[in-house]
Amino acid sequence: MSLVHYRLACVIFDVDGTLTRTNDLIFASFNHVAEKYLGRRFTPAQIIGLFGPPEEGAVVKVFGPENLDPIMDELLAFYASQHSALASLHAGIEEVLDLLKRHDIRLAVFTGKGRKTTTITLNALHLASYFDLVVSGNDVVHHKPHPEGILRVLERFGISPGEALMVGDSMSDVKAARAAGVPIASVLWDCYDPESIRRENGECVFERVEDLLGWFRVRLNGQSALASS
Repeated sequence: MSLVHYRLACVIFDVDGTLTRTNDLIFASFNHVAEKYLGRRFTPAQIIGLFGPPEEGAVVKVFGPENLDPIMDELLAFYASQHSALASLHAGIEEVLDLLKRHDIRLAVFTGKGRKTTTITLNALHLASYFDLVVSGNDVVHHKPHPEGILRVLERFGISPGEALMVGDSMSDVKAARAAGVPIASVLWDCYDPESIRRENGECVFERVEDLLGWFRVRLNGQSALASS
């Protein structure tokens, strides 16, 4: 699978559905405040439709700007308290990150999550130390599928688009990466619309974490061999 034409220097990861199994926690957190303040629940599809901007944007849409602070405080408290019960790493992710680190690949996060929920998840799942840069939904003006977050990573590390790789599970990841000129690896192990991903990015799709790990091993071993020759 030939998707990177230059030296791979940086891998940019999405969080929810890519590194972590956190979707159930997101849905439960939103419905916790929806039930308390509105007396109703939202379906997963409805909640997904509210996001794009980080959690604050969804809260403003549903509860109004005047209720942003108290709703966010309660949502974040629930998110943190239920994290260990409802969220986990996808099996094998630590092996992927360890492999990349051993090969001196710079690692970054670009996620639509807000800064606070991103920090809770990365710390709770012991991922924070892997990443040289974290770009959350609160750190950009333009959210996915806009490429602003990816472009920030490239600028910070001083690398060209061809030296980076985006890894994500959504169509917005595909569109953001392509708009930035960065190759995209789509992962389907926790994807809500795998058929659309296959149609749009069929040349670089990974069904399992171990498939991505194996691809990185081959790619990086070849890169190391070229560097030493």
